[in-house]
Amino acid sequence: MTTPTAPLTQDELKTLVGQAALHYVVPGEIVGVGTGSTVNKFIDALATMKDQIKGAVSSSVASTERLKALGITVFDANDVQSLSVYIDGADEIDGQGYMVKGGGAALTREKIVAALAKQFVCIADESKLVAALGNFPLPVEVIPMAAGQIARKFEVMGGTATLRMKDGQPLVTDNGQHILDVRGLQITEPLAFESQVNQWPGVVTVGVFAHQKAHVCLLGCADGVRTITY
Repeated sequence: MTTPTAPLTQDELKTLVGQAALHYVVPGEIVGVGTGSTVNKFIDALATMKDQIKGAVSSSVASTERLKALGITVFDANDVQSLSVYIDGADEIDGQGYMVKGGGAALTREKIVAALAKQFVCIADESKLVAALGNFPLPVEVIPMAAGQIARKFEVMGGTATLRMKDGQPLVTDNGQHILDVRGLQITEPLAFESQVNQWPGVVTVGVFAHQKAHVCLLGCADGVRTITY
């Protein structure tokens, strides 16, 4: 009689997809690196082949510090014309590769680095795969003086926007701005939604990644890593 194996923990699934993402790293080039707990697993895995790459472009101060601590050179995005691949997590991803991101407050820099890349590889556990975007509170980076009017615009859409707090004060992003988290939205047309909200004065970045969608998703599942291509 065989003893049933315990299901993999979420942390173990993150490690698996982080390691699987190494297959998309092109030797001799600079890799785009995102932000978050799953990406931290990828950064740790990337350290095993750091001598085979030129370095990385990072989407956050936290990721930059982790990369540098492991001996990986970090380039400024302004010094790089293009990247072969950008590897990052998601808070939600749907069947078309559209995502909601920004739970870690790095959405603006993530979108900037993603725009440099020819391919976006999303690494996530299967809990992030959804039929439609909107269950996860939508992060929107805003210029502080516009937060109130932007919140009212989301109210008209049926959403409720709250200012993200940290230690009793509004959270300040790496860019010196604030984050609104919007609940109660069903985002059925991500491309149109992203374009619309990006036009509002005071919006720095909306956390819908439709124009910078994923091309591949490495999904950590109970039976290992599932690869979805869009």
